[in-house]
Amino acid sequence: MSAAKAEKHSVYQNVIRQFNNAADIMKLDPDVRSILSKTTNEIIVNFPVKMDDGRVEMFTGYRVQHNNALGPYKGGLRFHPNVNIDEVRALATWMTWKSAIADIPYGGAKGGIQIDPSKYSQAELERISRRFAYALGSNIGPEYDIPAPDVNTNGQIMAWILDTFQSTVPPQMRHASVHVVTGKPIEAGGSVGRNKATGQGVCFCIEQWAKDHNFDLSKATFIVQGYGNVGSWSAKLVARHGAKLIAVQDHTGTIYSKNGIDAEKLADYVAEKRGVAGFPGTEKIDDKDFLSIEADIFIPAALEGQLTEETTGKLKVKLVAEGANGPTDVNGDKILKEKGIDLIPDVLCNSGGVIVSYFEWLQNKRSEFWDLEEVDSKLYKKIIAGYQRVKAAAEKYNVDWRTAAYIVALARLEIVFKERGIFP
Repeated sequence: MSAAKAEKHSVYQNVIRQFNNAADIMKLDPDVRSILSKTTNEIIVNFPVKMDDGRVEMFTGYRVQHNNALGPYKGGLRFHPNVNIDEVRALATWMTWKSAIADIPYGGAKGGIQIDPSKYSQAELERISRRFAYALGSNIGPEYDIPAPDVNTNGQIMAWILDTFQSTVPPQMRHASVHVVTGKPIEAGGSVGRNKATGQGVCFCIEQWAKDHNFDLSKATFIVQGYGNVGSWSAKLVARHGAKLIAVQDHTGTIYSKNGIDAEKLADYVAEKRGVAGFPGTEKIDDKDFLSIEADIFIPAALEGQLTEETTGKLKVKLVAEGANGPTDVNGDKILKEKGIDLIPDVLCNSGGVIVSYFEWLQNKRSEFWDLEEVDSKLYKKIIAGYQRVKAAAEKYNVDWRTAAYIVALARLEIVFKERGIFP
């Protein structure tokens, strides 16, 4: 493999290249640049868990804390076979930018376990989740570092982590620690609207883009890659405008229907079958043909690194709205620009999750419970304000929207570091 190819496959190197590009354009203070180019803490834990058959298996877990100048570290935990330190560094760094763009008082972190959760029973997953939380110990905390769900994790796993963390603090501190994780089940202190929050944010951004371009969403066609929480909610919410979902791809294959796919029924089907393959009323097409399908909007909502030099040229869409983290690499960005395809970048487009996580955290701290209308209206205000900041930066610096989003984040962090100074 050539050096160029090796670099292309490093998610973190991709993030640093994007960061350096924005820092050059905005002439970021060199001291601030030096600080933000590195993660603050990187925790790797190896821990044993007893399996159902009595044997002990060792697992490797990660928690990377990028920066907390704006507030506590914040970011999800993913359970996936491909989790590694390079990927987690990249995801933690993106979280710092995401919080800064959304103007919420959080820093960036991310974590996970290198595991294929489908190979373990529910009881084993509970023991793995709890042992991971115990291994992390005081590296997480309600005012220090707040995990949330990500790929292959959910409210149930957050509830286990919450319970484990609470059992490690003095009894009088337990109720004051409910906000150690967000994305919890409603009954365990979660917020209404959190489950759909990332997809809702994607939909709000698409609505604003359509408004800016006098584009009628009711006549739009769109395709979605990945049909987990983010992909399915994005599809359901965009479809409610009358837009037609014509193709979906996930790890089980690619389905297509020129007459449209029922996003709600597909979500129910995926919940039962664990994939989109075989959904009634659709035809199976080759995975490599998915990106060549002509549509108005493409929502990548799977894993990172999908739009590369080799794949981006196939796109026949007007807009890419990034529901996933890092679906487009640096070469993919260049091709999007050359083809005149609009982009709503991940650090803006999918920030609905962390914004509503912040709302959940606030509700827990205040012992309050907001209704869905309040959550959605506050989310709309936050994400559209971020959208307008990125739009203004793109116009001011005459740059693409990803670079503009980075500039918005870096400018905010630069002010904080200059005001506070560097200790000692």
